[in-house]
Amino acid sequence: MIKNDSKKTLTMFILIIAGEAVFFLPFVVSRIFRPTFLKVFELTNFQLGSAFSIYGMVAFASYFAGGPLADRFSTRKLMAFALISTSLGGVVMAQIPSFSILTMLYGFWGLTTILLFWAALIRATREWGGDLSQGKAYGILDGGRGFFAALMASILVFVFSTFLPENSAEATASQLKDGLSSVILVFSSITALTAVLVFFLIPDSNTRPDSHENVIISLKKVLKLPAVWMNSVIVLCAYVGYKCTDDFSLYASDAFGYNDVDSANIGTISYWARPLAAVAAGLIGDRLSPSKVISYGFTVVIVGAGIIVLNPSQLNGFVALALVIATTSIGIYGLRGVYFALIHEARIPLSQTGAAVGVVSFLGYTPDIFMGPLMGILLDNSPGTLGHQHVFLSLCIFSVLGLLISFYLRKLIKA
Repeated sequence: MIKNDSKKTLTMFILIIAGEAVFFLPFVVSRIFRPTFLKVFELTNFQLGSAFSIYGMVAFASYFAGGPLADRFSTRKLMAFALISTSLGGVVMAQIPSFSILTMLYGFWGLTTILLFWAALIRATREWGGDLSQGKAYGILDGGRGFFAALMASILVFVFSTFLPENSAEATASQLKDGLSSVILVFSSITALTAVLVFFLIPDSNTRPDSHENVIISLKKVLKLPAVWMNSVIVLCAYVGYKCTDDFSLYASDAFGYNDVDSANIGTISYWARPLAAVAAGLIGDRLSPSKVISYGFTVVIVGAGIIVLNPSQLNGFVALALVIATTSIGIYGLRGVYFALIHEARIPLSQTGAAVGVVSFLGYTPDIFMGPLMGILLDNSPGTLGHQHVFLSLCIFSVLGLLISFYLRKLIKA
């Protein structure tokens, strides 16, 4: 039993590292170092949002196709290949390529991180949780991912700062470029190393469809379930919140005049809220229900984002700003910690997990397509604090929709 428990713990540990490492390059670099990223790559907010949109459009199709792949093929091999491919893209990114090459790179990452990786990760996590610990499984996964990301973010903010003068506001363009390139190469190395761990230490999933026909049948069955469509909308609304965390560091810079390092530290606060929120949400979800936790999560997001929209002048101070960002992040990451546990709560068969994840993700992650450009337009057209208020107002609107749908889903599951 001890041996089995140790093996299970090791499996989750590697899933956590892999689940975050695969997204370091597409998202974490630009989220933590957004002001620096824009300067070094000479981008506007809209251009960066457009690159995210290319990723989102490729991911849009990849989510749907990746689900059946996870039901038919080795999750271990799919995830390992995805990680090594993603890391190679980081080597290209570290050269600070042109905008056109950067957009192609984001399209490439849409394939590696989603088509090959995402559904395989969710399926492996569901199997790890068994029948009684789905909330725990997804909560530990996302919370652990959050802890790992926060730890790496804090370390790499320090690494980045070593390339800058004591007064980072006086940093030259060359110093900023060298610092950012070094951070990107470190992320690439971690991603490649994780691929090795996954390939040799993650067990393959069990039950798979016997034929292509069975995959089609699974998709048809899943598409007929109202709970799957409601789950999709919930993920969509929650993921809008996750995309808005990209704005925290830039908000600190634009609205309060923080320098590049202090802005990155503000962005890192969100990462440290993630482990607590996701694990707590998962444990509470197993005691109550994931659908109830979803309702609570959206309520917290509405409150946190609403404060930014209505009273930003009162946030003029590191502690006040940090508390609001932490509160909003707790709601956002609490949602992420349990929204795939809804698949088990809705009693979808294990053999159809990949198909269900594919459908939910296909619709639920569409903010990858539209939120980047939308945030870019809002921020570029209304410079300063006002643009950020508009961004968080959009988050409030989506969160209200998610809250309403969560109420309907709870009634459907109980029926």
